[in-house]
Amino acid sequence: MMRKCTAALLVVGCLLTGVRADSPPKNSEFEKCTFTNPAGKQLPYRLLKPEGYDPSAMVTYPLVIFLHGIGERGSDNEAQLLNGVREFAKPEIRKKHPCFVIAPQCPAEQFWITADRKGFDIIVKMPKAPAEPLGLVHELMDSLPAQYHIDQTRIYATGLSMGGFGTWDMLARWPDRFAAAIPVCGGGYEPAVPNFAKIPIWVFHGGADPLVKAAYSRTMVDAIRKAGGKPGYTEYPGVGHESWVQTYRNPDVLEWLFAQKKD
Repeated sequence: MMRKCTAALLVVGCLLTGVRADSPPKNSEFEKCTFTNPAGKQLPYRLLKPEGYDPSAMVTYPLVIFLHGIGERGSDNEAQLLNGVREFAKPEIRKKHPCFVIAPQCPAEQFWITADRKGFDIIVKMPKAPAEPLGLVHELMDSLPAQYHIDQTRIYATGLSMGGFGTWDMLARWPDRFAAAIPVCGGGYEPAVPNFAKIPIWVFHGGADPLVKAAYSRTMVDAIRKAGGKPGYTEYPGVGHESWVQTYRNPDVLEWLFAQKKD
């Protein structure tokens, strides 16, 4: 497996109409990287290391997998930082919750999940093999412990919009990998819920979301409860698709996430 990293500046990308983009900072703490699997398939991603990370010190850190939305797809390895994930790089957060964060970028015209559209409805599927970009994310996850000191009991999944769907898909496919998850304005494959019902999950959605209806999250939360799980669910009244803004900026949300640990 090959991997290359270089420090890079964050450049503004384009989002879908109606999707909010935060103003990018002048500099980024996220390193620009590319993962190449044994078959030669590549996945661009950004890597945030714990502040002051010392590879010679035997200290392990949590790992956050962050999946972006549909508007940030491409190959520039930049647009995926436009929404949500930069909250993890704020000085106060890095000091209180040092961690690794990987933010991969899904290629244009591809998706984190397999799904059909019927009118305005999104019909999530779960074939045996994951969508290629998500499969590469999983391979990347497998490669990281050989390079960095990662706490295997504190690996977290989160994502927004298309990345929220991807978060549910990761939970369904690889439930043993994750200590907790935060799907934001997404939806999942309901029959797979028993696979991960006992994982700590906090779900977020805007009550007035016109692009991904809150019903997608409500359905997953109800299914988890029926399967014996105890998910958290926060629905923001009157908020549209950009529910990730107040979610990732809420220190209580990150406090909850980093407090979760596998037995």
